[in-house]
Amino acid sequence: MPSLRAAAVCERMQYSRRFVETLNGTEHQILIEEDAPAFVPQVRSFPYAGNCNYNSTGLACTVPPGHYFMMGDNRDNSSDSRVWGFVPDANIVGKAFFIWLNLGELGRFGSFH
Repeated sequence: MPSLRAAAVCERMQYSRRFVETLNGTEHQILIEEDAPAFVPQVRSFPYAGNCNYNSTGLACTVPPGHYFMMGDNRDNSSDSRVWGFVPDANIVGKAFFIWLNLGELGRFGSFH
């Protein structure tokens, strides 16, 4: 279970609480949009859908062996594994090698090798 702590940040005219989420000892900054619904609309039928429990506060899933849960880059508004299901290991054919447009941390821009 990730741990969260709040931080005060204003990067636009609308204020959102920013948190630091710790997963396996690595910290990640996240925003929690107060006006975004916690539920996942328009869930499609997919294999192992029974592994997920959807309710008004969000969802909890158990990822089956040999599969991955893919989260979109906009946690509050992405069509990702919450909507279309788990990705089998055999379907992953590439690897990320470049960070594109991370304007918040310019030092993370990569180069092609």
